[in-house]
Amino acid sequence: MPPTESGGTPAIEFRDVVKRFGDHTVLKGLNFTVSPGERVTLIGPSGSGKTTILRLIMTLESLTGGYIDVHGEPLTHEQRGGKRVALPSKRVRANTKRIGMVFQHFNLFPNMTVIENLVEAPIHVLGMAKADAVEKARGLLQKVGLSDKENEHPSRLSGGQQQRVAIARALAMDPDILLLDEVTSALDPELVDDVLQVLRDIAEETDITMLIVTHEMQFARDVSQRVMMFDGGVILEEGHPDDIFTNPREERTRKFLSAVLD
Repeated sequence: MPPTESGGTPAIEFRDVVKRFGDHTVLKGLNFTVSPGERVTLIGPSGSGKTTILRLIMTLESLTGGYIDVHGEPLTHEQRGGKRVALPSKRVRANTKRIGMVFQHFNLFPNMTVIENLVEAPIHVLGMAKADAVEKARGLLQKVGLSDKENEHPSRLSGGQQQRVAIARALAMDPDILLLDEVTSALDPELVDDVLQVLRDIAEETDITMLIVTHEMQFARDVSQRVMMFDGGVILEEGHPDDIFTNPREERTRKFLSAVLD
């Protein structure tokens, strides 16, 4: 489902996005779109800018230049009178309410139980009634196979269980867009499959737009409708997973895949 053919307003649009950290330019005038409901995986070597893309969408990093639109609305900056103008922080916060992110290192609140982790944001950010938030949270814990852990604290859970709680917490906000940042890279190998299966189920059962950064190439192949290969802050090539993984055009892509698949 290439965004240029799907019509309508993109779920995510990057326009001439530049991101620098000091003298180091991580993203160099990046342009791409993701269609509503599309699942796109970003691959490439460490330091190529993949996680920075997710953090910019989540507004955890600020743009150096360019624009990001979400569902046709400016995320942090807009053009006004020919100038690039930052949006007020209240509007930025409103724009990110329906964007969920699952991090590499879980980022659960250690002083809260599992169920408290899940209901905190729906109650305080979305204004959901506590009873409704708890009911929704219990349904999500059942979905990720952790119904019996709602009163545990994160420290009492395995890494894989914590990551499944983190996925449920992101889903508790009813996101239109779900960002996944190397969600299995901090896990012991035997815990990876359970987490990936939860994400496969979400991909199959929902129409959430997903932007995924992962080194799990089989997972990328299974759930993605498009794969983008990054290196040096630019997109080297993009296409259907079958094309990228079996017949990449670029030599750099071939070398990267050979290294990660061996």
